[in-house]
Amino acid sequence: MKSIPRNRPSRPAKYWPADPGPIQRMLDNARSSLEAKFQGISTDGAIVPGLFPIRRTGVSVQPIIAAANAFIASLTPAQREVSIFGVDSEQWRAWSNIHPYLMRHGVCLDDIGEAQKAAALELVRATTSAAGFESARNVMKLNEHILELTGKTEDYGEWYYWMSIFGEPSATDPWGWQIDGHHLIINCFVLGDQMVMTPNFFGSEPVEAETGKYAGVRVFEEEESRGYELMRSLSEDQRRKATVSMKLPGEVIAGAFKDNLVLACEGIRYGELEPRQQQLLLGLIETYVGRMRSGHAEIKMEEVRQHLPQTWFAWMGPCDEVSPFYYRVQSPVIIIEFDHQSGVALGNDEHSRNHIHTVVRTPNGNDYGKDLLRQHYEQFDHSHPHSPHRMGRV
Repeated sequence: MKSIPRNRPSRPAKYWPADPGPIQRMLDNARSSLEAKFQGISTDGAIVPGLFPIRRTGVSVQPIIAAANAFIASLTPAQREVSIFGVDSEQWRAWSNIHPYLMRHGVCLDDIGEAQKAAALELVRATTSAAGFESARNVMKLNEHILELTGKTEDYGEWYYWMSIFGEPSATDPWGWQIDGHHLIINCFVLGDQMVMTPNFFGSEPVEAETGKYAGVRVFEEEESRGYELMRSLSEDQRRKATVSMKLPGEVIAGAFKDNLVLACEGIRYGELEPRQQQLLLGLIETYVGRMRSGHAEIKMEEVRQHLPQTWFAWMGPCDEVSPFYYRVQSPVIIIEFDHQSGVALGNDEHSRNHIHTVVRTPNGNDYGKDLLRQHYEQFDHSHPHSPHRMGRV
């Protein structure tokens, strides 16, 4: 297993900030979090078992396998050395939204050729829906727009994203991939024809490019408007129940290095909503689940529907047409967060609708497909290369 970088940035020294103190503190916190054995996000510190059985879905993953193999084939031996990890590597968990220099691993798209970039994007495209791929690319394009606005070439750019492969792309054995960078992190785990696409983190500052190379590009209109529409549909009593704070958090709660977070359910339950409001909540969840490719998105929504009685909607902040806000959807099988942030690149101290973070998690131990991986290892002996499973006979 490749070790996690400890005392240096993954890009040259010129990319390290002039005052590394805050970044070093983030690194120290990240290392502390990663040293803790993975358990998964829970509501009370105890993982609910049996939520994610290994099963056949009937949805082919061959396009993902083909795209991953094409990406690997495009790399040089040296690039493969830094971008391919074991399927149980702790590098899965070493993702972060903080600019280019926090604990990066894999191959940086900024350092490879156009054909290799195209192969990397094809892997993202094969895994996501058309809307999910468009959102991912638009986040990358808006990261270029931040560069145009700030001139900070060491911090921002369209290709400051790192690609990693975990395991060997296979129709039987577990494997996966990750893209990691500022405002865009996608983790994809594949086992047989099952797929887990969490944690995923999509964000942007600003949320729209009004000038420059990508003028007109905008992100998260649907995520913002559907959350607001649901909250506006609630009665006064329902809103009081849903609103857990008038103050917005400084960051999404289930972000990087929060793999073992204990997060109690808050707000209003699905069963306390009127039928039309319940459909609005389902539509909101579908917006995020719909980042996944067709077929697997529908399977995830079936899983979500099985746990609707245990699904909660929580809101923070005012509810009007201009104020920033936060919301969270939480159930035994999914956590979704949306948060209007204060400025970083643009420097505004107050929360605004011009900086958005979103995150999707699978609680109860199946982020990164880890519960599926655990069950797989319990079922099959991987110690011998010619076991029936390794030969594709099981």
